[in-house]
Amino acid sequence: MGFIETVFEKLRKHPKRIVFADGELPRVIRAAEIFYQRQLGVPILLGRREVIKQIADEEKISLNHVGIINPETSSELPLFCQRLERLERYRSTGNKDSREVMVKPNYFAAMMLQYGLADALVGGANAAGGTLLRPMLQLVKPLPFTDVVASCTIVEFTSRSFGDDGVVFFADTGIVPDPTMAQLASIGVQSGLLARQVFGRRPRVAMLSFSTKGSARTPSTEKVAGAVTLARHIAEQAGADMSIDGEMQADAALDPVFAQMKMPESHVAGKANVLIFPDLNSGNMAVKFVQLFSDCQTYGQILMGFTRPAVDIPRGVSSENMAAMAAIVGLQAVEYRKLYPPPDTLD
Repeated sequence: MGFIETVFEKLRKHPKRIVFADGELPRVIRAAEIFYQRQLGVPILLGRREVIKQIADEEKISLNHVGIINPETSSELPLFCQRLERLERYRSTGNKDSREVMVKPNYFAAMMLQYGLADALVGGANAAGGTLLRPMLQLVKPLPFTDVVASCTIVEFTSRSFGDDGVVFFADTGIVPDPTMAQLASIGVQSGLLARQVFGRRPRVAMLSFSTKGSARTPSTEKVAGAVTLARHIAEQAGADMSIDGEMQADAALDPVFAQMKMPESHVAGKANVLIFPDLNSGNMAVKFVQLFSDCQTYGQILMGFTRPAVDIPRGVSSENMAAMAAIVGLQAVEYRKLYPPPDTLD
């Protein structure tokens, strides 16, 4: 069973409500159909009902059990506007028309997410990067142990020798251009927690550099080395069970042969399933390279640092891939102990 099939299998036992912000796009409507047909939960499309129905008829897409909400006519809109007006982050923008803001699909979806009208959010299909991030930052509460929001891309390689059966988590791939030591440490812990939620196993987090354990010393390598120590402390304080090591080169992180030569005592080297890149240049390019030069599937960018799950999807993503990403963020919304109950609680 492949990676995404295992995600589907887990989510079928705990189906969730997923709001799709770009509900008037044909491929988003198709993704909602796929999500429901695979018994993963209830998809909710944001948009004008008549437009969505017309597209569904033209594309022969079933809207059976697919929710449709028009932000402009929703009964929740007045309450959402009141909640927005009470937020200091909104008042500081100087925007006096809360309704004009709240009818925007990404804002409406983020408010639904924050107040429990949806369990996870899929957005970004119809806009440039960052348009989903802004409403998330304004409306959704951050995690208590971090002050940085970052993103993670899950890569499933055809070769099962990497990570966990070919699955590796890459971060940060889309948000923080040049993270500080503290931000890098937080990104490492957040990515480890995401991997743990998806797999139910102890994450093995590699903090990457062009240096392995002091083979080169520059401000950038020392930042990564310092982030390792800090990340271990954050993980311990948060009660997050994970292995974190570095700084290390990519071959030492993924290849057991190089790991044995360069870091023989490491519990992470050679078997890392989470890769933390030193900056956005390297993280983003790494994802683009594996997409172009290897036979792999990628899922993301999954937003991290929030108390509610969301994914900011690439504009060209297929309906199948979009439904898969909806399932991943849906899985994030399931309580860990329900996904992976201790042995003594099993029937």
